[in-house]
Amino acid sequence: MTIKELINIGEKELTEAGVLDASNDARELLSHVTGRDRTGLIMYLNSEVPNETAQHYYDLIHERAGRTPLQHITGEQEFMGYRFKVTKDVLVPRMDTEVLVREAAQRAILGAKILDLCTGSGIIGIALKKMCFGADVTLTDVSEAALKVAAENAASNKAEVRIIKSDMFQGLDPSEKFTMIVSNPPYIADSEIAELEPEVKDHDPMLALAGGADGLDFYRVIAREAPAHLTPGGHLLLEIGYDQGETVPALLREAGFTDIQVLLDLAGNDRVVAARY
Repeated sequence: MTIKELINIGEKELTEAGVLDASNDARELLSHVTGRDRTGLIMYLNSEVPNETAQHYYDLIHERAGRTPLQHITGEQEFMGYRFKVTKDVLVPRMDTEVLVREAAQRAILGAKILDLCTGSGIIGIALKKMCFGADVTLTDVSEAALKVAAENAASNKAEVRIIKSDMFQGLDPSEKFTMIVSNPPYIADSEIAELEPEVKDHDPMLALAGGADGLDFYRVIAREAPAHLTPGGHLLLEIGYDQGETVPALLREAGFTDIQVLLDLAGNDRVVAARY
């Protein structure tokens, strides 16, 4: 079989399985098994692929057709130009989160002291460490398995960060303050989880999804406790659900935050709340 034929077979199976971006995923999986990047695939469309490699590709296509996330199959995901390890213990990185990172990088002062709360795979804090000169970055999460992945990602990206196991702010020194706190906390209402795509509800860790009855449990904790860990005028940046552009700012406003802004993602949905204290 040629590269072109394998792509067509993979794309057809994934399309029939209801995979949203079947064309992209078929190519990514073939790139994964052949070791060729996307440009290489295009250049050698008519090249024959060894039978053993083709069978490996078929196996991965079947797995993806069963709605296993692409990133769980390849074991990695690119984010902000960096490569990150992804496992079943962490949320699969989404492009929407780049809005949060870009905005945080723009607001970070020289030598910023940044806390990445609910870090998961570490993508936010590690990207900011790489992007912000002299930044002192701390990653926290309640999940030891997630922190292990974050530590591996920090090492592979040559990012020197501090990693602390903490249930929200509980594991931090009560007197420690940061110039910026960033977070992509769980924000899906419990009743809505069953309606999510299979890739999310069946494979992302529930710990990283469930935000309580109304999806706001973690934002309430952040609004209440973040002020004690921010320097005067410190920044707070939070990723939110598309329908939380009014509720989360209201929580922050009530807690005394100012300069509250809601930022949109590429689809035009509310995605990030930025504020100062």
